[in-house]
Amino acid sequence: MGRTATLVRIVATFTIIMVATSLRAQATPETSACGYLAGLIDKTSPSGPLFLPSYPTVQSGPLHAAAYLYDNAVAVIALVGCGKRDKAYRIGSAILWAIDNDRTWHDGRLRNAYAAGAVANGPVKLPGWWDNTQNKWLEDRYQVGSDVGNLAWAMLALLSLDDVNTGSRFRDGAARLGAWVAQWADTRGTGGFTGGTFGHEPTPEVRTWKSTEHNTDLAAAFGLLAIRTGDSRWREKANVAEYFVTTMWNPGCACFAAGTADDGVTHNPILALDAQIWPLTALRGAAGRFASAMTTAEQRMSVGGGFSYGEDRDGVWTEGTGQFALLMKLLGKTERADSMIAVVKSQRSPDGGFYATTVRALPTGFVLDTDPSKPRYYFRLAHLGAASWAALAERGFNPFTMTKGLP
Repeated sequence: MGRTATLVRIVATFTIIMVATSLRAQATPETSACGYLAGLIDKTSPSGPLFLPSYPTVQSGPLHAAAYLYDNAVAVIALVGCGKRDKAYRIGSAILWAIDNDRTWHDGRLRNAYAAGAVANGPVKLPGWWDNTQNKWLEDRYQVGSDVGNLAWAMLALLSLDDVNTGSRFRDGAARLGAWVAQWADTRGTGGFTGGTFGHEPTPEVRTWKSTEHNTDLAAAFGLLAIRTGDSRWREKANVAEYFVTTMWNPGCACFAAGTADDGVTHNPILALDAQIWPLTALRGAAGRFASAMTTAEQRMSVGGGFSYGEDRDGVWTEGTGQFALLMKLLGKTERADSMIAVVKSQRSPDGGFYATTVRALPTGFVLDTDPSKPRYYFRLAHLGAASWAALAERGFNPFTMTKGLP
């Protein structure tokens, strides 16, 4: 079923993660989210391209040393917004290198995750872990796949680094990613783009569902690419994605559906926070046209001064609370934004980062791609994505426009 890109960063069971995590109690760090992100770059490698670990405190298992593309892309944009372009450049360079240096694919796609650390010559390493029970090295089927929403964020990250000093290399890289995504344009229902691929080469599964969040990401990425290249064909693709998003609007509940089922037509009724907030932040005029989505979120997903992922309200989702705070800041609602940012800041972890959630396991309403019998959770782990959105909220920097304003 259609679901959002941010959900799929959690790919292991709660038991594995908690056993794999080791934190030492210490004073709550005072450094800003921008300072924390910059420090991660400096600690990971002295120079050169690199990927940051999405869950830096996890010591073993599927999440250990896994650098999710989405998390790293948002970190790039956050660092640009923080005025630390030189540090953002290092992750952006790793993304650019990965396009041309995959162990199998040479068609312009990226994987959903890479091995954290310095990127050296040769094929970019993929994350994995040794399984003692099976006595072999394993790779996660989601991590080696390619979601179009994650590639959209990689496009945005590369475009955030595109300027006169870098020539056209980052812009050209974004165009290569866009060309790969373009093949997933769908003619069923109200169009849009399907989810991408899942699983290992040489024949990964094709995802036929469509995600509201993914298409929001693509509308912004294709639109910015059209501006940077002057090529109207990218604008046409942006319009296809944006139209799909607008058709996911349900006036009855004043909310966006999460996307469609595999048939590309049936709406997925799950209420997801980012599917409500991102269209308003990314699409021109949407903050006015669909303003009631904010009211719906407040009424059905608010908890503890912040927001849960969905309607369960079991705990605060730090990343999503940062997303809402940023939208409030962009709308000029400074007091409301500041109150949410305070909630985000209250989730500092002993390593200096930001916990993904306030509770041990926060349900999303979705199931794991790798095991549909198990629910998908966010766990109380230090999370690069949460830190990156904290920085964006602090700076009031819109990752969909690369400005401090709405589109």
